[in-house]
Amino acid sequence: MRPALRATALALLLLQANAGYAIDSYRYLHVSIETPWMIFIFLLVAVFVPFVLMLILMWRQPMKKPAPHPKPKRTGDE
Repeated sequence: MRPALRATALALLLLQANAGYAIDSYRYLHVSIETPWMIFIFLLVAVFVPFVLMLILMWRQPMKKPAPHPKPKRTGDE
């Protein structure tokens, strides 16, 4: 009996829902024709900055040549 009473109470509460509690998202968010372009530019930068950084690091590492190691002397090569 208790589950039926809960279901009935829930149904009555849902029927009494007032539309005034709904949030109008467009009231707080201004969307214009520039919005997709700003999203595009943000994503373009977010995707390509790691690639540019990777290229810079790849070109920088070969320029740093390690110091040559001295060859060990062999015994008997005189």
